[in-house]
Amino acid sequence: MTNSTATPELDVALEKHRTELTGYCYRMLGSSFEAEDAVQDTLVRAWRSYDKFEGRSSLRSWLYRIATNVCLDMLSAGNKRARPVDLTESTPLARAALTPRPDHTWLEPMPDARVLPTVEDPAEAAVAKESVRLAFMAALQQLPPKQRAVLILREVLAWRASEVAELLDTSVASVNSALQRARATLAERGRDRGADAAVSDPLDDEQRKLLERYVAAFEGYDMTALTALLHEDAIMTMPPFDLWLSGPADITGFMTTLGASCAGSRLRPVEVNGLPGFAHYKPDPEQGGFTPWAVQVLEISGGRVSGFHFFLDTQRWFPLFGLPLHLDDEADQIEEGR
Repeated sequence: MTNSTATPELDVALEKHRTELTGYCYRMLGSSFEAEDAVQDTLVRAWRSYDKFEGRSSLRSWLYRIATNVCLDMLSAGNKRARPVDLTESTPLARAALTPRPDHTWLEPMPDARVLPTVEDPAEAAVAKESVRLAFMAALQQLPPKQRAVLILREVLAWRASEVAELLDTSVASVNSALQRARATLAERGRDRGADAAVSDPLDDEQRKLLERYVAAFEGYDMTALTALLHEDAIMTMPPFDLWLSGPADITGFMTTLGASCAGSRLRPVEVNGLPGFAHYKPDPEQGGFTPWAVQVLEISGGRVSGFHFFLDTQRWFPLFGLPLHLDDEADQIEEGR
């Protein structure tokens, strides 16, 4: 049944909240596409039931209540998305094998523009970026769903305990208890790989120069130069494969053997998960030019690259980031901000 109270003005009012709701659902679900589905479901439910909205809370709070219920329903199956480093031990290069796992196994990348609303407060913007970085996202996935919601609402979005209690239909004491347990779990995981990634917002001069050297080394496939940029315990992951490698020797060894077809690649910058990233195109021997290979997400620690993560399902990721599925030649440019 069509809601007679729904108006174009309501559509505009609901749409204003899409980006922040997508960020919330992404933190809850760990999946780019599930987050966008959850938000669409949230907005449709809100549109259909707006005549029942009594206005005792703000429209924003009401939408978060709906989004939380949608996410909790989606999480009822108990699936926890993860990174390769969360599931297996690192693999020595001599035993490297590319074994894929189903898509629903993996924590997925997300363009910053889809989950990070524009805010004026630099401190607030920094917290938002840190809260979608891969290590933090992976830690969130280890929390029970309601604890996850409490921690995100309280620590990331800075809601008051009373507001969260009202949203979850529970007591302030229960909210505080859930937050305490969630904090304890995250503290236990504080030494997780990637948790110490230190990326300024915006990038400082040293980090910009590091990324420039990385691009030059990678595009030149210069393993000596690349080794100089890698942290001694740097890691490389490649979802959907569960393989991950640790240390410059194994990483560069892989790149010159199983990964040798990436020689001559081109990198174009993208903003992903609050971290530096690149759209990675490798030479296309059939059509010429360059074909999509991965969305790269880089972690930086101590002035070096401590992790780089290749998300290989380009038929899903490149459209999500607004990236072309072919570069004709080196002069092809990707429109900034797409």
